[in-house]
Amino acid sequence: MSEPRTIVLVVFDRLQLRDLAGPLEVFATADEIAGGDAYRILVASPDGGRVRTTSGVELGVDVAMADAPPAFDTLVAVGGRGTRRLLEDEPFLASLRDLAGRARRITSVCSGSFLLAAAGLLDGFAATTHWGSCELLAQGWPDIEVRPDQIYVHDRDRWTSAGITAGIDLALALVEADHGPELAPQVAAWLVVFAPRPRGQAQFSAPLQAQAPRNPVIAEVQRWLPDHLAEDLTVERLAERAGMSARTFARTFRSETGTTPAAHVEELRVEAARRLLETTDQTVAAVARNVGLKHAETLHRAFARRVGTTPDRYRQHFARTPA
Repeated sequence: MSEPRTIVLVVFDRLQLRDLAGPLEVFATADEIAGGDAYRILVASPDGGRVRTTSGVELGVDVAMADAPPAFDTLVAVGGRGTRRLLEDEPFLASLRDLAGRARRITSVCSGSFLLAAAGLLDGFAATTHWGSCELLAQGWPDIEVRPDQIYVHDRDRWTSAGITAGIDLALALVEADHGPELAPQVAAWLVVFAPRPRGQAQFSAPLQAQAPRNPVIAEVQRWLPDHLAEDLTVERLAERAGMSARTFARTFRSETGTTPAAHVEELRVEAARRLLETTDQTVAAVARNVGLKHAETLHRAFARRVGTTPDRYRQHFARTPA
């Protein structure tokens, strides 16, 4: 029987409870399904004392950070509002660096990436965090390659996730990396969460990625688009709907939303295709036609750009149709 992998989750006052509970439940469930030899879980606070979450729940811990094992498998830095005061707490950051030196793998959930960044543990690595804080992370630590469009990022021995529930996706990905492709879907099914999402999955939907336009005409076009994806959505036709010349429409759309009409339409079509791949047994060619793309090859190219995988592989991960 192999030794369980030890997971040390670092907590502090004003942590986000779900940043801790999500990954912890994934590892605990994986351990139970695997028969009790998959993971050993330790929750560590700076001094070994109890901590209080942002929701007011008080939590006991297993050890002080300094008393964690001399060598262990995975360090998880959770997030929450309490990270802000720790960014300049040198004793804490020194303890975090010491812990990281004992771990095979270093990970974070949501704003826990700021703790790793402040400790110098993400310099030269790609990483992500909650979409609302990605710009702050990039500005504060320019040596980090921030990827705001992914739910989690794996770069060598560093794994970082986006906000809150993305920590579950990260933990499921870690379980898959540790134990192969069979255990993680069982854990996801037991926890009644969506099957493990690939790291290239966007943090939020296409309409949310575009800036909210102030121009009411552009806003109306944005609202109209998702229900008309199978139609001709060239710049010329959209400009006609907006009552503008194609050049004026394209310039105004980009100024108002931060993206081009063509890029926004492609993102909407890929998102719609993802839903069809998840929930129907339509062929890839049929899905492409239903979202306004004439050929399966066009959908393949759009998926490669937007999702980082193929439609078939995406379906293998995410299909929710009954067996």
